[in-house]
Amino acid sequence: MENYKYVKPEKITLKNHPKFNEKWVQNIISDDPSTLGLGDLILKDKERIQPRAGRLDLLLQDSDSTRRYEVEIQLGKTDERHIIRTIEYWDIERKRYPQYEHCAVIVAEDITSRFLNVIGLFTGFIPLIAIQMNALKLGDQISLVFTTVLDQMTLGLVDEDEDMTEVADRAYWEKRGTKATVGLVDELFNIVKSLDSSLELKYNKFYIGLAKEGQPNNFVVFRPKKKFVRIDLRIPKEPDTENRIEEAGLDLMEYSRSGRTRIKLTKKEIKEQEELLAELLKMAYDKSIS
Repeated sequence: MENYKYVKPEKITLKNHPKFNEKWVQNIISDDPSTLGLGDLILKDKERIQPRAGRLDLLLQDSDSTRRYEVEIQLGKTDERHIIRTIEYWDIERKRYPQYEHCAVIVAEDITSRFLNVIGLFTGFIPLIAIQMNALKLGDQISLVFTTVLDQMTLGLVDEDEDMTEVADRAYWEKRGTKATVGLVDELFNIVKSLDSSLELKYNKFYIGLAKEGQPNNFVVFRPKKKFVRIDLRIPKEPDTENRIEEAGLDLMEYSRSGRTRIKLTKKEIKEQEELLAELLKMAYDKSIS
């Protein structure tokens, strides 16, 4: 057993700190939204202008669904104005973009019992998450710890929004996933090319799709992760197909409501099950041109 030395961190308050202010916190979260502990999130906007209502600190979106988070940051204690502002921004965004599932998020250093009591009044009506933020100093280094103390996220659709076309590039996906998992996309794309040589990869912010002569043709989309690549095939939910996938030892995920069969794949599985994957890709391709 390694001999580690325990060092007690010092808790500091950011409310009146001369250097580490709200803008600094905002940038920390923007650089790595997953630090909030709400999953694999992507920054959609920062200081987002709201009509006649100021600016929303952060707008985040789940990378695998249409769920969006309207995030407000509060140094010090939560107060009534902060609650009202957060809910107001959430309401504006959900009315402007009803195709998404929205959730209000309050991030504060001190979430008081009074605040929790007030928020309790909204249970079942407003999906709201409260996250307590603690700033810790260890030597000359500062760290932020985020702890969800109230999670009232209402469940709704978690399907992929395949019509999103925010442009990204290969380097973006190599950072979100790895070079190796983006390489797995190349291997699968070689199978796709055998179906139609005119198809090309199209790098978007939420997935890697396909295009033909500049037009999207997403009968399959790819999502490289750190240890695997996920493919979402536009093929119907059929017991025979699902049985074949599971019998082959592939990781079949829950069928999406948007009509996609989702499978996690490693390099080993792509190599060993190339014939089955080619058949599934052809099934999705044929459906797209029928």
